[in-house]
Amino acid sequence: MNIITPTADGSNTLFNETIGEHYHSKHGALQESKHVFIDAGLKFAAQSFPGQPLAIIEIGFGTGLNFLMTSAYAEEQNLVISYTGIEAYPLSTGDLASTRYDQYVPSAIWETFINNYDNALSATTTLNASQELTIPHTTLQDFKAEPEFDLVYFDAFSVQHQPEMWSDEIIGHVCSFLKPGGIFVTYAITGKLKRALKSFGMTIEKLPGAPGKREMLRAVKNLQAHIAVSAL
Repeated sequence: MNIITPTADGSNTLFNETIGEHYHSKHGALQESKHVFIDAGLKFAAQSFPGQPLAIIEIGFGTGLNFLMTSAYAEEQNLVISYTGIEAYPLSTGDLASTRYDQYVPSAIWETFINNYDNALSATTTLNASQELTIPHTTLQDFKAEPEFDLVYFDAFSVQHQPEMWSDEIIGHVCSFLKPGGIFVTYAITGKLKRALKSFGMTIEKLPGAPGKREMLRAVKNLQAHIAVSAL
């Protein structure tokens, strides 16, 4: 069961009783999404790959908030995006609607998302001329992909509640999805995570965190790391 919970910035999140944690920060769901994934992730990727379509993969699609913020920004900036959101336990459309995230994006974006959500759970779905969405209904461990992504949103539940999602093996698996120069962003930053990312050929950057967190992490995949992985 997922329980709707208001957060400090007025936006809602859901509490996952099975995991024992909220999908988004109680200090502000909307603020966290914009700060970590749009400002530090998507905007940086658009600058790093100017004029190119962007392939984005989210680890933990959850409520769809990060996708909605991405879709709205991409429309404003005329970006072409292909968005993949890994989700082992997809929420229902009723759960998605209960968040009231429709108030933060243009109505056309919300309606297109909610009307195509079920389709995206089974196949890549074209939302409009510049955006497509797929939500593989699988575990991250079972998901396979070529190194074709420009940007990873790592938005798994916290290490305290889902430690297996932060193992060195999983972090390496996620890094393998990235192109050379590809970008990894997450709300968390720990010594273990930094060491794991560096061991997989990522250059680490600490950034100011969203409300409630002092710092967050951004990493970029080195060309040498891609060559080494490709040679295996």
